[in-house]
Amino acid sequence: MKKKISVIGCGWLGLPLATFLINQGCSVKGSTTSQNRLDLLKKHNIEAYIIHLNSSGISGNYSEFLANSETLIINIPPGLRQNPSKNHGAEIKQLVTAIENQNIKNVLYISSTSVFKDEVHFPQIIDSTEPNGSSNAVNQLIKIEQMLLKNTKFNTTILRFGGLIDHVRHPAIYLSGKANVANPDAPINLIHKEDCIQIISKIVKDKIWNTVFNVAYPYHPDKKSYYSNFCKINDLPLPVFNTSEKSKGKIIDSTKVVQLLNYNFEHKP
Repeated sequence: MKKKISVIGCGWLGLPLATFLINQGCSVKGSTTSQNRLDLLKKHNIEAYIIHLNSSGISGNYSEFLANSETLIINIPPGLRQNPSKNHGAEIKQLVTAIENQNIKNVLYISSTSVFKDEVHFPQIIDSTEPNGSSNAVNQLIKIEQMLLKNTKFNTTILRFGGLIDHVRHPAIYLSGKANVANPDAPINLIHKEDCIQIISKIVKDKIWNTVFNVAYPYHPDKKSYYSNFCKINDLPLPVFNTSEKSKGKIIDSTKVVQLLNYNFEHKP
């Protein structure tokens, strides 16, 4: 019998993820907030819905979107950069109520390694490292993770990715030509979109629930060297780094995802 999966947030990562899952034999419902993207989702054989989360409720046919799905993948950006006063935690709380009402068995929440502080000694972030970020955005992510993990009505796995990249979306392209770029000596923690998709698929396929993964490609050169080399290779203006202050950063250890999922990363940044 086909696995039935709902993916809330079919954007840069969610759309190719949904397509991959369909190609693996799953039945996938996908959501977008844009009327213009409905036809795009349908062209990829995704059962498409417009869903909007807000702190006071959910708009759109969310009951049908969740109905009969065994697994929900939550892949929506908090949107706190554009709207710092936004209560993303309250939005997810509304979604949790809907999940409970539709008897979803499994939830995979796409989070971020930003829940860990950048520090001058570049701490190694391992399985047992507790989130210690302090910004408003990070605090909301941490509270959302805990809300989901503590809920006994469904299984939850938290997947914290490092910096997401592909051949078009890359921090070096954004930093190219910029001045006063901070943290030149800090290590990179990047992961390619295709590796993200493969890891998500394996978690769903192998039913790896009620755990937390911190994930970045196991390659951590310093930012100055890495981004400068990337720009040189791609004939882009070099960024200029600020070396007057101590760099802050961290190193994401992905040993758990390698061992528990028997996963080999395919796309070196």
